[in-house]
Amino acid sequence: MAIKPIGDRVLVEVIEEDVQKVGALYVPDTAKEKPTHAVIVAVGEGKYDGKDLLPLRVKVGDKVLFGKYAGTELKYDGKSYLLLNEHDILAVID
Repeated sequence: MAIKPIGDRVLVEVIEEDVQKVGALYVPDTAKEKPTHAVIVAVGEGKYDGKDLLPLRVKVGDKVLFGKYAGTELKYDGKSYLLLNEHDILAVID
């Protein structure tokens, strides 16, 4: 991966939800909720607390839940990614 997060940032690939259908109608993209699940594809080195480096609690491959409006969206090689701070991650999903 050519994108390497720095500090306590995490790069995630958003997991798209299945197409929603209500009866015989499809829900348009504009009415869908923003996704909140992702898989971590890269992590930064951690955060400094004084002279001590505190490593991140998440790792590449973890499935995570994050806030609806968290992070910065970006596109790279035709894929959509989200750059989050570690504190934007709400939970790790098993």
